This record gives sequence, structure tokens and C-alpha cells, in this order.
Amino acid sequence: MAKKSRGARKHAGPRVPKSPDVAEPRPARRPSATAPKGRPTISARERKSDAARASSRRRRRTRFGLAAAAVAIVAAVAVLAVSSADNTTGVTSPQRFDLPHLQGDGRVKLADYRGTPVVVNFFASWCSACDSELPGFSTVSKQLKGTVQFIGVDSLETGDPLYMPRRHHILWWPLARDIRGAQKSGLHDELGGGNSMPLTAFYDKNGKLIEVERAALPESTLREKLHTFYGVDV
Repeated sequence: MAKKSRGARKHAGPRVPKSPDVAEPRPARRPSATAPKGRPTISARERKSDAARASSRRRRRTRFGLAAAAVAIVAAVAVLAVSSADNTTGVTSPQRFDLPHLQGDGRVKLADYRGTPVVVNFFASWCSACDSELPGFSTVSKQLKGTVQFIGVDSLETGDPLYMPRRHHILWWPLARDIRGAQKSGLHDELGGGNSMPLTAFYDKNGKLIEVERAALPESTLREKLHTFYGVDV
């Protein structure tokens, strides 16, 4: 093999050291749509869903407020109706009543007998069952005079309101005339009497209603109830 001459070596040029590979510049990265780690991304769909839920909650609160207002209005109307009834009928409730006297002027008020147990008996001139029970009421009321107060109320009347009191000698009872209601039967109706007659209501000494009996009471049954409710023996 022929050897290269020194001149040829000189003209070959300086030896350039081999440089390391240089990486080409990378294109700029677009901003990521994802949130940093630990902060979940809220998509447009989720945002709409949250807005819908918030709107639904607002609607529910509005409906609830309207319902509460409606209940308050109904309650206020009921109170006004009761107040109106008190002023026009003289009957306030089954526990309290104020009725015109059956004879002449004056009122029969349950409140006037506070401190004494009260038995209120409803009757009418046409009532055959009243005719059968009133003899027993007359006898027992005389025996308990001063201990238990008996009151008579003529209701659903179509004839002579004093027929039964005269016939059974109970004119000495406080006697009242029922008013208003379906057939001049306001208190009778409030006590759930309907078309039944006789009807007897038992009140304690504080005017609290204990029981309403919607049928004729034999004398023996009346005595048992008086013992049970008031502890009296007759």
C-alpha cells in the first residue's frame, strides 16, 4: 500500500472534534385543559348539572314557602270563622256554651257552673226515647241536688219546647234553647248528635267534656256513669 506523503497530510485540513448530538428544540406545548393534580376538572356538563340542582332547590324552597303561607292563611280564616260563630250563635265549643234561656230572658252558661260537675241533657217534645229516660233523670237529679248540676237543652224542636220539662217535673233545672245549626241545634250538632235524640253530655267540674251519650240512658246506667265520672253514689 502506498504511503501518504507529508504534504498531503498537511493539506487535509485541521481535524474537527466530533461534537455531541444537539437535540432539536421541541414545539411549545399548548396549555393543558386538565387542572393541576389534586383539583378535579369540572366539565361544562357538570356545571350545567350543578346549576340545574341549585335551580331545583330554589324552586322547592319557593314551593315550601308558598305552602306554609297557604297553611297560615287557612288557619287565620278558621280562627276568624270560629270567632264569628262565637259572636253569632252563642255556642263556642262542646266544652263551653252560652245559650238563651228556654223561658223568658237570660242565658244559660256552662261557665256559670264551674267547680261543679255538669250533666247536660238534650230533649225534644216529639222524642219518645226522651220520654222514657227523663223520669230516671228527674229522680237522680233531685238526689244529687247541690252535688251534680243538671241542665236541660231543647233542640231539634218542632212543637212545644216545655212539654218534656213539665211532664217530668224538671222545670227547676236551668233550661236552655238550642240555636243555629241545622235545625236550631248548634250545640247538639257540635257534640256530634246528628239526628239522634236524646243526647247527654257529661262535663267535669272544670268544664271539660268527659263523654257524650247518643242514646237513651236507663236510670241504672245513669247512676253507674255518675259514679264512674264523679265518684258519687245514688
